[in-house]
Amino acid sequence: MNQFLYFARLKYVKTVKPNQASTASKKVQVEQMFDDIASKYDFLNHFLSLGIDKGWRIKAVKSIADIKPKFILDVATGTADLAIASLKINPEKIVGIDISNNMLEVGREKIRKAQYNQIELIKGDSENLPFADNTFDAITVAFGVRNFEHLEKGLTEMLRVLKPGGKIAILEFSKPTLFPFKQIYQLYFNYILPTWGKWISKSNNAYAYLPESVKHFPDGKNFLSHLKKAGYVGEKQVSLTFGICSLYNATKS
Repeated sequence: MNQFLYFARLKYVKTVKPNQASTASKKVQVEQMFDDIASKYDFLNHFLSLGIDKGWRIKAVKSIADIKPKFILDVATGTADLAIASLKINPEKIVGIDISNNMLEVGREKIRKAQYNQIELIKGDSENLPFADNTFDAITVAFGVRNFEHLEKGLTEMLRVLKPGGKIAILEFSKPTLFPFKQIYQLYFNYILPTWGKWISKSNNAYAYLPESVKHFPDGKNFLSHLKKAGYVGEKQVSLTFGICSLYNATKS
């Protein structure tokens, strides 16, 4: 869950920090943060990203289409945008899981209105998935891996419930390195988006987490190493939009 709407650095970063020692503390605080902003989440995502995030989800879905998955798990589903996008490859069932009930309720309302009967959203912990081993053909995550308390545990849990031969598609923010895009991005990231986001959402608490979490997230080759360590094979990265975002794919042997 995660996305552009956290572009800011405010006081909340003092309480919610990436990779902090207190697992329960961070999870509770992150859950509350997403509950607080759920009603404005979709609008802010698409507005502040200029709609680019929609294209990223399309690429993620296309990256798993080759295995023709029938059962898909969308981890950290939020308001179910990636789950809904996955309908384009005609799965029989999509299950979305998230810790924020308010985010899920927004997603459930979208699903009810559009009558997307293939999608079910449930509340749960992405690091303790309530599913049997070898359940899903594919697993997707859009901007949620960064929120795992323990990265290795989250990745191994996804591997556990993935069928042999199954594939994962993970979208996550990266750190642009190309000049002058890096500098333009940092200006937008640190100064423009915080002002707009705070003004629209009326929330002071939701605009510190993303910059810090992106800063600490082991993107690129480092994340590929985490995937390999967790037991995945064929791991690869595709850089999107000048390095703002990366699409990671891997399979279960």
